[in-house]
Amino acid sequence: MSRFFAGRELSAILSLLTMGAALSFGTASAVAGDNNVTADQIVRALAPPPPQPLTRGLSMGPQTDDPAAVAAEGRFVQTIRGRTTRSLSVSEREEIATIAKDKPNIDLEITFDYNSANISAKSLPSVQALGKALTNPDLKGSTFIVAGHTDAAGGEGYNQDLSERRADSIKRYLTDKFGIAGSDLVTVGYGKSKLKDQANPLAEINRRVQVVNMANKTTASK
Repeated sequence: MSRFFAGRELSAILSLLTMGAALSFGTASAVAGDNNVTADQIVRALAPPPPQPLTRGLSMGPQTDDPAAVAAEGRFVQTIRGRTTRSLSVSEREEIATIAKDKPNIDLEITFDYNSANISAKSLPSVQALGKALTNPDLKGSTFIVAGHTDAAGGEGYNQDLSERRADSIKRYLTDKFGIAGSDLVTVGYGKSKLKDQANPLAEINRRVQVVNMANKTTASK
């Protein structure tokens, strides 16, 4: 790996998704900085909105979510729970990205040590806030995707491996420090295949880890 690429990795920034459409999966609505995000903010972003009550005038109309599609989505999520990052096929990674498009999500800046998957000291507060949020009762029963991304510098193989290792690093910290069940955190790597800023493929905003609540928006378990 060239000195140029290694230098870029020194300041690599990874993010975790914001409420609204997912970042590389869709359109971002906000970004929370490293030093000001709180566990409460993360909970509010990741918690699905409550089901909309049916009124007499609307009870006969079409529902927001197709029951068959919701059931199929739930079955797929169950098949990826407890899987290792590298066991996911390309088609499974793409299916995750498709489902994640309209799920609750949050965007955090998380930096890693030089050319590694070690979480930097300055980013630990953000990861700790995430850990506290994921233990909140409002998020109980959800499956969370932890997706790693890189910018477009370097080869595909290297970037794919780095994105997976960094997603795994976040998962390992959350399970070790906060006791979050590993099966509730599904890690996936996308390398440089899903840039957040496609107009600027080398921008640091593309180097991120995303977290998405895969619970259905209206039927998340509590």
